[in-house]
Amino acid sequence: MENNIFKALADPSRRKLLDLLQASDGQTLNDLCIPLDMSRFGVMKHLNILEEAGLITTRKVGREKLHYLNAVPIRQIYERWVSKFTEPWAIGLSSLQNELERELILENKPQHIHRIAIKAKPEQVWQALTDPVKTSKFWFNCAIRSTWEVESSFELWNGEEKKAEGVILEIDPPHKLVMSWRFISFPGTENDSASQITWEIGAHAEYQDVTLVTVVHDQFEQAVSTAKILENGLPVVLSGLKTLLETGEMLVQENHAGSAEDR
Repeated sequence: MENNIFKALADPSRRKLLDLLQASDGQTLNDLCIPLDMSRFGVMKHLNILEEAGLITTRKVGREKLHYLNAVPIRQIYERWVSKFTEPWAIGLSSLQNELERELILENKPQHIHRIAIKAKPEQVWQALTDPVKTSKFWFNCAIRSTWEVESSFELWNGEEKKAEGVILEIDPPHKLVMSWRFISFPGTENDSASQITWEIGAHAEYQDVTLVTVVHDQFEQAVSTAKILENGLPVVLSGLKTLLETGEMLVQENHAGSAEDR
């Protein structure tokens, strides 16, 4: 997979496409063709290579196919090749989708989509997402608490401090979980309205015992600060989930966990 990522990043036109999605996520093929001096077929070919490398994801909304930047593979490359030589939680300072000041345009479509492949069964992924003992090992030391029923509440606790809360909007174990989301103790999020996080879990179409986990964060037009935190934080959560299920180890040690999400 790393070879595919490096190959995809080697072409300047593909890097340009990633830049365009960084500036404005969820664009159509026509949108992406406008800034590039190449044919529609050429742009489509580059997008296919980026999607095969996992650097972008696509989603159908009505008749349109929308393209989204997927920061997870970039973060995994960073963790392997860079963070071993630097302070591990400097990751937050070099997110591919840096925190640009920009107007967020919702238009009833998902805004941030992250995807990762994990060598585990969907049931194992679901159990890790809903077990407070497991979540504390990959979600910045936060244990999740809920009865896991529609319209029930959930809370994310770091020791004695509640970090986030919300309501279970839809639940279909082990395939789908939709929850509202609101930060409690992060500076700058006090006036943010609740946004929405959707977890989609499914067996990989080609590889046995491999699960694709997709996380969609949307409905955050009134939660800009929350969106920025999760834009950087969710790829770390997914990487930590993958590391835990595949190796039994934590991605980072406890004494680093709090500062990363704050960044």
